[in-house]
Amino acid sequence: MYLQHYEEKVIRESSILTNSYVATDIIWDEEIRLTERNQLVLYVDFTIWSLTSMELKVEFSPNEIDWYQESSQLVDSWIATIDLKEYVFDWTWKYRLAIPIKDKFLRVSAKGTWTVTSSLLKLSLITWVN
Repeated sequence: MYLQHYEEKVIRESSILTNSYVATDIIWDEEIRLTERNQLVLYVDFTIWSLTSMELKVEFSPNEIDWYQESSQLVDSWIATIDLKEYVFDWTWKYRLAIPIKDKFLRVSAKGTWTVTSSLLKLSLITWVN
């Protein structure tokens, strides 16, 4: 028999953005067993209104003190360029992001660019273990 332990957690209730990054509460291993998973799915429910965009970043920590921002790499002619990953959203929509994990602590930060009035952002995450 094939069993899965599936968990969904709202990490930010729908609320207006600010013009500077605001982090969610820290999601930690004891709460949602992050180290037992290798991936999470982040549901992003975003309403843009007067914003030009919304930026989102994901950070990880082994100890809740040192934080490491998700990064990406571009390889060209045997040279790998590493950049900090920041997701930019410029359209009202419901988005789904698959993010690899194997960390003890996690937080997600978001900010709006331009006039934040009436903008809304709700964040939920889904994890599962076989």
